[in-house]
Amino acid sequence: MTGADPAEGIHGAGPRMRTIAGLQPLWARDFNDLSHEWRRLFAEVLGTFMLVLVAAGGPVVSAYSHGVVSQVAYVAAPGLMVMAIILFMGLVSGAHLNPVVSVAFALRQEFPWRRVPGYVLAQILGSVLACLLLWFLVGKLGTLGATEPGHGIGDLQAMLMEAALTLGLVSTILGTASGAQNAGPLSALAVGGYIALAGLWSSPISGASMNPVRSLGPDLVMGNLSHYWVYVIGPLLGALLAVLAAWVLRGPGGDPVAAKAAQGALDYPLLPKPPDHPGSVSTE
Repeated sequence: MTGADPAEGIHGAGPRMRTIAGLQPLWARDFNDLSHEWRRLFAEVLGTFMLVLVAAGGPVVSAYSHGVVSQVAYVAAPGLMVMAIILFMGLVSGAHLNPVVSVAFALRQEFPWRRVPGYVLAQILGSVLACLLLWFLVGKLGTLGATEPGHGIGDLQAMLMEAALTLGLVSTILGTASGAQNAGPLSALAVGGYIALAGLWSSPISGASMNPVRSLGPDLVMGNLSHYWVYVIGPLLGALLAVLAAWVLRGPGGDPVAAKAAQGALDYPLLPKPPDHPGSVSTE
């Protein structure tokens, strides 16, 4: 059209034209393609199922086997499981496995708020399914791996411990996902290592949950929610503090590298390399 701004025409075009013109990263098509959402939600169900199966299953199997599984083993096992989950399916959903992680990425403008409810529901489903399987296998032994304040520890003390632990966990997740750190696959080692370390020293205080759905599954199946507020308020407070710390360290968010880590890239490695400069057309 005579007198029209070419850039305006491109911005008004569809996603494919914007991608060809270099104005939309190629991987952004996957992020915004809701036809992939069922895969992402399935990944969150599966990943949370595996995490809670290990985290709640350690104490249950220890009780069932009369202490054959040591406390050191069952508090370290969730960290190893998270490491494996990030490595085998992190590119599908981002491997959040935890509502406060989804909320933290959304607050950092690196995950769409509209997808948070679906992720949370998927995580709850995975947690409950894991606990139902444990109940079927060995019965309701003890508290079915529920996280509770330790002996002589009040709810407020346990909540503050959960907040402090979650501050460290979410800071590790946000930091290693960012382009500033460029950690890549090493983020799995950092996150898994942090979870194991937190459990090794703090589990006698609060159970080192750092995850509302990890605590919800056993509580729901056992029908005892008396301490559950500790494991909602504590992790949520810790996550909010971690977002504030990330703002101080790296600014307001919106990092495209972190967005790719948070949202999952699906078949991103099979796509052509994004153009080096806005407006250029890739010839690869």
